[in-house]
Amino acid sequence: MLDHFIHYFHRINEVLGSINIGFIMEIFVNLVILAAICKVLDICENKIKDNITKANPNIQLVQIISPINRIIKFLVFLIILVSFLQTHGYSVSSLIAGFGITGLAVGLAANSALSNIFGTISIYSDKSFKVGDYIQFGEYEGTVEDINLRSTKVRTLDNALTIIPNSSMANGAIINISAAHRKRIFESIGLTYDTSNEKIEQAVKIIEEILESHDDISKDYIVNLDKLDDSSINIRVNAYVKTKVFKKYLKVKEAFLLELIKRFREENIEFAYPTQTIYIAGNSNEN
Repeated sequence: MLDHFIHYFHRINEVLGSINIGFIMEIFVNLVILAAICKVLDICENKIKDNITKANPNIQLVQIISPINRIIKFLVFLIILVSFLQTHGYSVSSLIAGFGITGLAVGLAANSALSNIFGTISIYSDKSFKVGDYIQFGEYEGTVEDINLRSTKVRTLDNALTIIPNSSMANGAIINISAAHRKRIFESIGLTYDTSNEKIEQAVKIIEEILESHDDISKDYIVNLDKLDDSSINIRVNAYVKTKVFKKYLKVKEAFLLELIKRFREENIEFAYPTQTIYIAGNSNEN
């Protein structure tokens, strides 16, 4: 019995002797350093999120902070791992070459995702638009409902939800209609060519009276006889509505046009529409 005990004791001593205590301690120290760095990064993440939320509770930028934090943690882990392997004589360059093809495949797959993430960062850094803004982007026009890491969701005028990749948004021309301090009414009113001089002058005066009497229209409007077109005498109207809200702008513009139509009809001033007059030459040899 004693011999068996002594035999097992020697075996345990041999196993413990084969273990490199320094190697284990080095792994432990690196793990502690990694955990400490990750803890500091988490504290910074929460602090940044709190500051952003206090500045603007509705901002979607906080969604970007966590993924960026995870990317930084992964990079720190790689740096510690590479440093540890190189210290113990492992060839890091051959390891990188071995994973080269895999890394290329992953890189190509992640290219689109990274483009969208950087596009999101670009949108927020440029302050191009925010949730609730009415924008125009290429053929799309509508209200921004959501901005996330991959895409921007726009509710168009026909109530369809359009999802646009943020990489496209960052590289395209965006018109933020909601960012305008006031909105423009720009119309060309066409009168028929048989309208008398007095009626033309009266038409200009009527338009000015309507603009002057409307409280939501700025008083720096311009109304002038603009152009003699193919089938109309054009009066140009350039005025501004005192609002940033697109729906209110549409209502004010509608009220202006309805009043304009009403007053013109009361004064028998006719609107022009495209017409052509065709003259047929007669045969001079006819009796």
